[in-house]
Amino acid sequence: MIMEDLGYKKPELLIPASNLEVLKIAVLYGADAIYIGGEMYGLRAKAKNFSAEDMKAGIEFAHAHGKKVYVTANITAHNEDLSGIRKYFEELKEIKPDAVIISDPGVFEIAQEVVPDMELHISTQANNVNYATYRFWHRLGAKRVVSARELSLDEIKQIRDNIPEDLEIETFVHGAMCMAHSGRCLLSNYFTGRDANRGACTHPCRWKYYLVEETRPGEYLPVEENERGTYIFNSKDLCMIEYIPHLVDAGINSLKVEGRMKTALYVASVARTYRKAIDDFFENPAVYEKNIPYYKEEISKCTYRQFTTGFFFGKPDSDAQIYDNNTYVKEYTYLGIIGEKNEEGYYRLEQRNKFSVGDEIEVMKPDGRNLLMTVKGIRDEKGTEMESCARTQNRFFM
Repeated sequence: MIMEDLGYKKPELLIPASNLEVLKIAVLYGADAIYIGGEMYGLRAKAKNFSAEDMKAGIEFAHAHGKKVYVTANITAHNEDLSGIRKYFEELKEIKPDAVIISDPGVFEIAQEVVPDMELHISTQANNVNYATYRFWHRLGAKRVVSARELSLDEIKQIRDNIPEDLEIETFVHGAMCMAHSGRCLLSNYFTGRDANRGACTHPCRWKYYLVEETRPGEYLPVEENERGTYIFNSKDLCMIEYIPHLVDAGINSLKVEGRMKTALYVASVARTYRKAIDDFFENPAVYEKNIPYYKEEISKCTYRQFTTGFFFGKPDSDAQIYDNNTYVKEYTYLGIIGEKNEEGYYRLEQRNKFSVGDEIEVMKPDGRNLLMTVKGIRDEKGTEMESCARTQNRFFM
């Protein structure tokens, strides 16, 4: 391959998964590694997350396909968390993920004691913004450090030039941006008592805000330039699909996608699009450049909030915010997951949203192909013909 012949190493594509079903989709649609959370000690308490049994099954599935699984344990731990974290790491020792993602130094030390042979990755929550910090974690035994979202590509490249070669850099390249520095937000805890740094964020950055003048309580003054309203903390979503060469040149080892609360459609769309973009660039940069419009179209098939390049090319300006709403752009509806075909030519479908006989649907193949098809027939599991499948989370044949 051209780029590897020039000394560039293909970066890992790291995809999130909220549950076992989504993990399998990530594996099949192009991820090199998947990061997941257990039922405690990660920063997505509202995600479905993995039981120990599902985690074990997911790791076995990923390893059978030559992929890796990393488990998050990146909360800011309080005293009452420490004994439970130790027990949690004892469980992980038996389940054998490929790495644990940590932000708290005390949790890091516990992990070194309990799972000494497991890779330890330092979460973006640890405020990793300079090469001295990277060297610090490397001396303590970390294998990888996740860069803060507030770094430019030039800063990341400078870090790469000033840290040991065997210390890996992981960087978020796609997904939701947090308005707080390195995701360490206090708004949720202040407003609702749910601590974002312990996995219970209520996302107050997406809420609509007003001003109140001190001597006129109850009189709300809109923070706006016109009648649309203003969501002053509401960032656009990060998307670097057009800038794979820049990410590779900066020396990033792992390209990370945000979204441990996202659907299988999001994971399939993002994983296979970045997979193709990375592979195209390493095989032939000219092909990659030609395909950029295709990547942008495919990445938009999942829900998103308009796109930005974040801090990669300098500090964001006013264009990085969404001022008129807090909703997602949704151009496609996720219908379900297609399984095997029976002798009569019907495919098993695990359905997620309604569709009917006669509808034109699009099938997303893991290899990047999209197949436009017309639904000619639907049956339930007893073989009864149906005009539509209106219920969700059910199995049908199509």
